Amino acid sequence: MPLSHADLLAHVAAKARALADSGIGREDRIAIALPPGPEAALAFLAAATCGIAAPLNPACSREELSFHLQDLSARVLILPPDGSLPARSAARELGISIVDFGIVEFGAHCRGGKNSRGDLGANADDLALILHTSGTTSRPKKVPLTHANLCESAHNIAATLRLREEDVSLSIMPLFHIHGLACLLAALGAGGSCVCVSDPRIDQFPRWLEAWKPTWLSAAPTFLQAILDIARDQGLGPCSLRLIRSSSAPLPFSVAAGLENILGIPVIDSYGMTEAAHQMASNPLPPGMRKAGSVGLPAGPRIAILDDAGAPLDAGRIGEVAVAGGNVTRGYEGNTAANATAYHGEWFRTGDQGYFDADGYLFITGRLKELINRGGEKIAPREIDETLLSHPAVRQAVAFPIAHPSLGEDIVAAVVLRTDVSEAELRAFTLDRLAAFKVPSRIIVVDDLPKGSSGKIQRIGMAERLAAALTVRYESPLTDSERQVAESFEAVLRVGQVGRDDNFFALGGDSLRAMQVLVRLEQLMALELPVSLLFRQPTPALLGAVLDELIAVREIDQLARALAELPEEERASLLNEAGPPAI
Repeated sequence: MPLSHADLLAHVAAKARALADSGIGREDRIAIALPPGPEAALAFLAAATCGIAAPLNPACSREELSFHLQDLSARVLILPPDGSLPARSAARELGISIVDFGIVEFGAHCRGGKNSRGDLGANADDLALILHTSGTTSRPKKVPLTHANLCESAHNIAATLRLREEDVSLSIMPLFHIHGLACLLAALGAGGSCVCVSDPRIDQFPRWLEAWKPTWLSAAPTFLQAILDIARDQGLGPCSLRLIRSSSAPLPFSVAAGLENILGIPVIDSYGMTEAAHQMASNPLPPGMRKAGSVGLPAGPRIAILDDAGAPLDAGRIGEVAVAGGNVTRGYEGNTAANATAYHGEWFRTGDQGYFDADGYLFITGRLKELINRGGEKIAPREIDETLLSHPAVRQAVAFPIAHPSLGEDIVAAVVLRTDVSEAELRAFTLDRLAAFKVPSRIIVVDDLPKGSSGKIQRIGMAERLAAALTVRYESPLTDSERQVAESFEAVLRVGQVGRDDNFFALGGDSLRAMQVLVRLEQLMALELPVSLLFRQPTPALLGAVLDELIAVREIDQLARALAELPEEERASLLNEAGPPAI
């Protein structure tokens, strides 16, 4: 349903007016748990117009959503009319009002009710958005962003990408992340268009190009790796895109170079974070110089490298990356302790470590914080530790990052057990309690965890210390289903021989490739497979066993239907010949 800027303004104003008429005020938090698509974009714009938008990941568990809603003091929760059962359950339990939200409900005009506010206009310093971001503890911090912060960020992105009215953005990043929201605002703020895809399956990329003729997109490297695979497989060439922008995680050079060679357009790496309303630095478009491994030049705000005392360092010297400017949050909400360490005068300390080269290009060398950056998702490992420790069989647990070819970092956990429990059972336990992106790809059992002189478990360097335990001995697939799964892993991941106990995610898989594997298996086996299946059964042995069960159930159903269609006498005769069922 294409909308002009005038139509969009009318729709946003109508929804914002409806919220205001229901008694929502400028300082009220409006939580949003909508699936990808234009509804999520419109809900965000309307909520920020009326009050304070608080988008949530609808894939979170009921417990996580309940925490977010309480921590935000949400006044109302916007949901799709026919979905988001965990969010709906959490809101009802907390007594939070629910608004069912759909484009079909929009009207061009709304009449003011008894609680109606006359003026919906916001001031620059009014809060527009509040997002949770993980810290070095398991409790996320609340990042409030003003209308001025968001406008500054949108302007910075538009200037960096030289956006014009004729530009069409392909929005594939989630609109509960600052990356997706900031790029949405940049596209609209430049007077251009934004296509918000409702079906986020990246295998639809060629169809999106043909249908919408987008001129730019911004995405995490995970998405770009998947796009590169599709471009190679389907022989894509130059298209409507004039640039691709990467952010949220380090972009592998091979991905950038591959896309540039195939599509014939520049691929630039950018650097941002929630606390800065997204963009802080970016490699410039041609004819500007792009540097491999660098996140580019300061692109809007000022950036400095600080030493431990907060003094700026010269080019070439490594220190903490700090940022200052109109896009930077004024401080975490309700977290005095975090704010005391997050700022040094005007500078916000990012927790990232890096340096400027002689040309002023910024290079990120690591993080001072313990966050795991899994494809742009910032995850506090302590939250995973605590979840595993809540299992009665687990005595000690530590989650830590390992290198991953498309995500940048993946998550592994090591546990010391009290009683025997399988890796599959522990992963199922965490999947029931955490969002899928927080669940470790591997959970290995060890006799003891490496500790420092103080007795504290040493998370840093854990991957190197436990490298031997992470190695999986090759065993050939045993059944036809295991072989088909292993061959699907090999085809999608472009790897060599896959054994029955090899973990899909440890081999380099991610959520986008998981969907490609399931689509391939659906076609091979004529089965309908849930998206969550590979997350719960990530090896050929585990997934093959489930597929065999599904095939057996299908054959029983087919036999039952065939018997039901036979004449009664013939059916009775066949059943008598078969004899009584085996016990």
